[in-house]
Amino acid sequence: METLNIGNISLTWLDGGVTHMDGGAMFGVVPKPLWSRKYPVNDKNQIELRTDPILIRKNGLNILVDAGIGSGKFSEKQKRNYGVTQESNLKQSLAGLGLTCEDIHIVAMTHLHFDHACGLTEYHGDELVSVFPNARIIASATEWNEMRHPNIRSKNTYWKENWEAVKDQVNTFDHAHQLTEGITMHHTGGHSDGHSVIVLEDEGETAVHFADLMPTNAHKNPLWVLAYDDYPMTSIPQKQKWQAFAEEKDAWLIFYHDAIYRAVKWGEDGEITAFVKREGK
Repeated sequence: METLNIGNISLTWLDGGVTHMDGGAMFGVVPKPLWSRKYPVNDKNQIELRTDPILIRKNGLNILVDAGIGSGKFSEKQKRNYGVTQESNLKQSLAGLGLTCEDIHIVAMTHLHFDHACGLTEYHGDELVSVFPNARIIASATEWNEMRHPNIRSKNTYWKENWEAVKDQVNTFDHAHQLTEGITMHHTGGHSDGHSVIVLEDEGETAVHFADLMPTNAHKNPLWVLAYDDYPMTSIPQKQKWQAFAEEKDAWLIFYHDAIYRAVKWGEDGEITAFVKREGK
């Protein structure tokens, strides 16, 4: 498991599963000859997208960023459609750190699309139960509202199986929410109306988790937004805003979906100057 320290904040990437999504959809209107230079693509025009939660530890708290795709939640058809070649091994990852799901204090949900939220619940027989029974689940109020009342476009990604069993654990915020000193969620919209980024700051060091505003390192260009973005003209200025913040702070950018890099820093020329690579990549 890869790790990164931001001052006294420790980050560890867990194994939340993997999907393979259409590359064209993941890069929107960007022509394939451009994006395929920056991110590998298979013969089905799919790109590998990890769904790996990040365990953040500070001040005695165990904070999980998003929840992975879970296990036992997909039909065979869904596995084919979403290119799921491996389901979550989150419990095994936590066990390797001497933790269980009961030890998670907070689950910070950048948004509640199925590839981030399926890991919140699991089947015990025919009943869905919470995977993290002792945790507060934090999401923006806008995202929580749409999760429960999806529209004709979003109903395919907001699943009742992922929220009904945990509704009593959910806490919401409007604009920003401090998870603990130095770790704050900020509502951005864009990818979804309730999407959030997470900023980590400690001892003069900074990291920004762009979540699905920048799902991989190849999405650095502010104009390279997803066809899956519900509000792309919100995504663009939000990417610009938080990229400017990251540049000013010489911040790490950390990823949930990237199959190659866990975290990167970019120099003034746009080249990667520091990185944490996924094991085996």
